[in-house]
Amino acid sequence: MGRGKFKGKPTGHRHFSTPEELLAGSSARPRTFKKEEAEVEEEEERSEEEVEEEPEKRKGTQGLIEIENPNLAKPKNVKAKDLVMGKTTELSRREREEIEKEKAHERYMKLQEQGKTEQARKDLERLALIRKQRAEAAKKREEEKAVREQKKVEARK
Repeated sequence: MGRGKFKGKPTGHRHFSTPEELLAGSSARPRTFKKEEAEVEEEEERSEEEVEEEPEKRKGTQGLIEIENPNLAKPKNVKAKDLVMGKTTELSRREREEIEKEKAHERYMKLQEQGKTEQARKDLERLALIRKQRAEAAKKREEEKAVREQKKVEARK
């Protein structure tokens, strides 16, 4: 083993069985390895049978642990044959709040059109005041115009 700044790699200490040791069964492998290998083969045979029973394939560790993850994205597109007619879909909190907000806005706009809200009353008062001012200004212009024409007629005489 080398001493100093760099340590040796652990791959240099591996031991490989020779073909004679493998045939004799006296390899350096632990005996439990054979038992585990036999169990793995049995599980593979069982899993092949279960594959026929289980139509959907799962990725990674999904098949090992059954979980109900509320954050897991659910498929948005539902096929017509999978659709249950009697079942209603539940809305999320955000969707519910958005719908309520839209309905409240529509109700407010209807009341606004009917003039029943406080803001609508103020707007109508303002409009009435502006109409009154414009009518007065139009009358004043008419009077001034009549006065000018009268002066023109008198100046011609």
